[in-house]
Amino acid sequence: MEVAIASGKGGTGKTLIATNLAKTFAEMGKDVNYLDCDVEEPDGHLFLKPEITEEEILLESPDGIDEDKCIKCGKCADACKYNAIAVINENVLFFPELCHVCGACSLVCPNDAIIERERKIGDLKRGTAGEIGVTYAALETAEGGMSPRLIQAVRKENRGEINIIDAPPGTACPAVESVSGADLVVLVADPTPFGVNDLELSVDMCRGLGMEPVVIVNRAEYKDDRLKEYCEEEGLEIIGEIPDDREIAETYSKGDMVVDELDEYKGTFKKIARALEKMSSEDRRREPLARKKTESEKIKKTESKQKDSSATGEWNKELVIISGKGGTGKTSLMGSFAALAENPILSDCDVDAADLHLLTDPEVKESALFSGGYTAEIDQEKCTNCGLCYEKCRFDAIVEEGEFEEKRYRIDQLECEGCGVCEIVCTEDAVDLEEAVNGEWFVSETRFGGMSHAKLGIAEENTGRLVTLVRENAEGLVSRENEKTLIDGAPGTGCPVIASLTGSDYALVVTEPTVSGIHDMERVLDVADHFGIQSGIVVNKADLNEEMTERIEEIAKERGVEILGKIPYDTVFIDAQMQGLSVVEYVDEDNPVSHAVKKIWKKVEDRIGSTSR
Repeated sequence: MEVAIASGKGGTGKTLIATNLAKTFAEMGKDVNYLDCDVEEPDGHLFLKPEITEEEILLESPDGIDEDKCIKCGKCADACKYNAIAVINENVLFFPELCHVCGACSLVCPNDAIIERERKIGDLKRGTAGEIGVTYAALETAEGGMSPRLIQAVRKENRGEINIIDAPPGTACPAVESVSGADLVVLVADPTPFGVNDLELSVDMCRGLGMEPVVIVNRAEYKDDRLKEYCEEEGLEIIGEIPDDREIAETYSKGDMVVDELDEYKGTFKKIARALEKMSSEDRRREPLARKKTESEKIKKTESKQKDSSATGEWNKELVIISGKGGTGKTSLMGSFAALAENPILSDCDVDAADLHLLTDPEVKESALFSGGYTAEIDQEKCTNCGLCYEKCRFDAIVEEGEFEEKRYRIDQLECEGCGVCEIVCTEDAVDLEEAVNGEWFVSETRFGGMSHAKLGIAEENTGRLVTLVRENAEGLVSRENEKTLIDGAPGTGCPVIASLTGSDYALVVTEPTVSGIHDMERVLDVADHFGIQSGIVVNKADLNEEMTERIEEIAKERGVEILGKIPYDTVFIDAQMQGLSVVEYVDEDNPVSHAVKKIWKKVEDRIGSTSR
């Protein structure tokens, strides 16, 4: 039995629920395996505390060009669908952060000039926590495109009677890779406007995969009926509710298990566990939502390019707000900064769980569909079933069906990354590549200024490219009156956050004083350091755990990163969100949260004003 615990956004309590369910099943005498597929920010081990062994995950990967063999023909660059190779003035440039290790460049090179070596994409870690088997993986810094490969390695460890899959947040390819094929998907949501919006996206993802999910509501303090009404309209079953209890938050912040420390919640988790056992035996498959076919002229593509500061002018500075994990208050802080800034340009780069529009009232002025890649299909009339595409595909996206004369090959669209290798090797011209529709982008006017934003398609990939397009559209809005571009970056450490960070002037990392908040803060700071981006830290809910806040201060000092401010634990952020407002609009300056946010903004203005490109 495989149960995937997922969420449209981070910070909903997904890992809290997944780990406590694993512990509950173990106490019920079940053979339990916990699989943490959130490879960009794995946190479950911080609570289960397993004894582990490590194994490096290596892939044979292009590593450069043999200049003695290269004839500068450009075929490798033409074949690469990820813009990882470019030929400029007869120089071949290789960008390893963009490489998806598909092998197309090696296949088309006439002189065998592509150098391939083993490339580490992460560490796979196995162990036990009492009676619970634990497997997780940690993605290498700046290896965003490799998340699905690492998730596959984690999911191969599903050896328990009950396998709890802790999926990454969002609806992009890592989330799809994690939940696809599970017996049951549980979506964790909170009853806020952000929570309902992101739940809708996750439900669409599951239904796009032909799966009917169930819902657990965390922090179940209902300020309105939006979440319940949505679930009722969609026929979604709410199988459990976890109260909004500060004791739970404090227990979580220390890295302790709720079912160990708070006896009153043991029954709550046991009831949910029994419901999951019963439902996992039901057939919850459904007809997958169909993907729309679209005319190519309605699609706008993006091409990766180096940032040219002259494009927006030296006067415009880019601030990107990021967080290693979701739910730290990143978007709420972004909304307040938008209200405090003078003539800002806004850019929501959290494209697979975009929430900023809920605080900014955008009026869409321009929109179009987005293509960041291709889909492949095999023409069965032309295919001779030679199996060459099956042999050369590095993503296991070619499925072999039947035997002997009945043997056929088809493409699994969920695994296909549109690399085009199958088309390259096919001698019968039996593979058709078409532009994929991965999402939709918007340019809008808000009450704060111009805004660029987007929505990723159901169960789609290429969020890094869509993020790049969102930022390019924001650049097009900049004029002399716009001194600042504020970017709501994606959470995590993968492709979307790399695309959010690249070329920005300053990165503000929003964290919280919990073991997972600290762990994920350090990982995202590593990414910012890798790209040479100056960073600062904001601690939200700073008084939730003062010991952890002190630890954040120690880490900041060790790394030479400035803490720009601390925000107290307060529900006023949620109260403001319910009204569609930022907190500085909702309450006056005497409120401690509003006061702290305004002080932080003044410091941020000073820091980004002193940066230079």
